[in-house]
Amino acid sequence: MPGFELGGSSGTLAGEQKKKEHRETPKFRPADLDAFPEVDALLNRLGFGAFVRDSVSAPVGRNHAWSGRTESGRQVFVKHLVGTAPDVAARMRRMLAFEDFVGSVPELAGHVPPLLGHDRDAGLVAFDHVTAKSGAELMVDETFSEDLAFTVGQKVGALHAAAPVGEMDATPPSLPNPGLLHALPLSMYNELSFAELEAWRLMQRDTGLREGLERLRRWEKEAPRVPAHCDFRVDQLLVRDDGSPVIADWEEFRSADPARDVGAFAGEWLYRSVLDIVTNRGDGEVQFPDVELTHEQVLTRGAEKIERLLPLVRRFWLGYLTRHEAGPGFAERATSFAGWHLLDRLVAGAAQGQRLSGIERAAAGIGRNALITPDRFAAVLGFEEVR
Repeated sequence: MPGFELGGSSGTLAGEQKKKEHRETPKFRPADLDAFPEVDALLNRLGFGAFVRDSVSAPVGRNHAWSGRTESGRQVFVKHLVGTAPDVAARMRRMLAFEDFVGSVPELAGHVPPLLGHDRDAGLVAFDHVTAKSGAELMVDETFSEDLAFTVGQKVGALHAAAPVGEMDATPPSLPNPGLLHALPLSMYNELSFAELEAWRLMQRDTGLREGLERLRRWEKEAPRVPAHCDFRVDQLLVRDDGSPVIADWEEFRSADPARDVGAFAGEWLYRSVLDIVTNRGDGEVQFPDVELTHEQVLTRGAEKIERLLPLVRRFWLGYLTRHEAGPGFAERATSFAGWHLLDRLVAGAAQGQRLSGIERAAAGIGRNALITPDRFAAVLGFEEVR
């Protein structure tokens, strides 16, 4: 696997993973609500009253966000979109297009956050607060059940099976971009950390990877278009106490290849299985001390971890097929997108560290194989019925 072999001694993987888990929380800082008077202005216009300050928490992320109680007693969640003016405007259009669309899909009722109002000029959206755990929490806690995976598959399938409504963005998502494997724009290069540059250099030296990405983009261009989430991850899932899922964050909603969402879900669990190589998770009574691992042990444990977690992908897939038909080529495209998801996580992880870890390289190597040889990897993910 050019560029993605484990660097140094595999024995460093456990220590690296502890650091990786520690920094998985985004490095953004909460935004001071008092610096955004437009938030209370929006809530007042909606009739809820301003936020009660001592009730407010500010989740970290690429956007500013606040969750808390208003003067009327209503629990709300407000997001302020962060980015360039054209980017914020495009994301706002897509979110509002989703609101126009979702009312025509009865099966999604109760499974998306209720929008209360918005301020387009200020880049603000307000939602009813959803009391729930994130899918990412359930993944880490090992309480993400197969029944939940099946239900989520059904909801995504219902999304893809629904007829488009109104004007939907039909531009393809910006990533993966094979052009970046030829050269990075100077503006992007100047903003990257050393680890991010290292990640891009690894990928740019890989001719097979570049050809695989170009092929995936061709497949995507020729694929049927359906309403799609296009940023589907387990941390975009909220799971209520009764087990019902809520799919959030529709900023990338558009008409797109349905295999992108299916592949992203599979990629999440592939990535988790690689992170688990150096943990006791799922090993029962077996104790896994912080000792040196050989390359062969890493491969063996990786296969064991993948086998343990992929039934969740399988259940998601079976639920999906109850709502949406997967045509010829779907399995290969979804598998390639799953592979890209791991490479995308390589870059995202690099943004939060000084150097690439062995775990990140291992995940990228698996992702590369899935992307380049999806016909061989699809059966591993349980997609064999439509091959």
